Amino acid sequence: MSMADEPLYPIAVLIDELKNDDIQLRLNSIRRLSTIARALGEERTRKELIPFLSENNDDDDEVLLAMAEELGVFIPYVGGVEHAHVLLPPLETLCTVEETCVRDKAVESLCRIGSQMRESDLVDWFIPLVKRLAAGEWFTARVSACGLFHIAYSSAPDTLKTELRSIYSQLCQDDMPMVRRAAATNLGKFAATVEAAHLKTDIMSMFEDLTQDDQDSVRLLAVEGCAALGKLLEPQDCVAHILPVIVNFSQDKSWRVRYMVANQLYELCEAVGPEPTRILNPELAVQHILPCVKELSSDSSQHVRSALASVIMGMAPVLGKVKTMATLSWESLCEAANVFFHGRIARMGDICFNSNIVAIFLLLRKSSLQTRQGLA
Repeated sequence: MSMADEPLYPIAVLIDELKNDDIQLRLNSIRRLSTIARALGEERTRKELIPFLSENNDDDDEVLLAMAEELGVFIPYVGGVEHAHVLLPPLETLCTVEETCVRDKAVESLCRIGSQMRESDLVDWFIPLVKRLAAGEWFTARVSACGLFHIAYSSAPDTLKTELRSIYSQLCQDDMPMVRRAAATNLGKFAATVEAAHLKTDIMSMFEDLTQDDQDSVRLLAVEGCAALGKLLEPQDCVAHILPVIVNFSQDKSWRVRYMVANQLYELCEAVGPEPTRILNPELAVQHILPCVKELSSDSSQHVRSALASVIMGMAPVLGKVKTMATLSWESLCEAANVFFHGRIARMGDICFNSNIVAIFLLLRKSSLQTRQGLA
């Protein structure tokens, strides 16, 4: 082989191996993309290798997953951040495939690339990509779009920001539950980039739509949004907008939603508390949270009671011994503790080394015995 032909050799090998029937050969070729890119140089990588990958129609998920991962760290091989936009087309295609893990990795790589792109390039290349995916005919594209808004929004001019908020609102009301689930999952990240003025209007409106969704798989993801949004809002706005949602969710008809409330109850308390600790003060806890605890501690689903038991030990010091004893009956705490001791015995250290919690249980037990003796 002559010296003049040497630069052509790596791309020829890549093309041959990517078309090979042996999946392992195709996979090995994808995992050597960085080596091939260095051999080709930055310009030929941009003009030959990336277009070739964009047109690659491999149907093996493992190969596509490896490609999505490799492209996420490919900026140095295409000439730096000023050329980062050339990596978007193949990743955009991967965002539309059927396999979830491939789409997730493609979104992750797009976020990594987008976070390094110049603002002008985000406006010229990244935001149009997000809009195309959000308007995609297949739900897979719209699902992927939900995970990109928090990267696109910050650098957008005001007119585009308005449009992006409107598009996300439409995704929250999409006909496909999978899209609404993705919108619920990513709402917290998107909300963190939105201005305070629009947070209490546009974002809370989207959140309200998700909390009233007819699919419990969407509502349970909205529970996680309670904590994320609560940390962005002022304490008084949390009390007005987040706490009522938590109370309603604790009485949801779906045990999976109630389970999520119980599982995240401590984090929800942190979300609605005052700065700097964001821990819910005892007065608000007794008024808003403890009724939820009482409801969940006697829930018909063992999964819900078990989830509550795993977090209530951490909540007790926040609520205070006297308030807890006055509000929760011994029977309701025992119901949760029974599941805790039998189902989560590995976490005994949480109880044994927390004097506040031990004191609560001893006081409650003493109070219960005195009451029974008096009745006798």
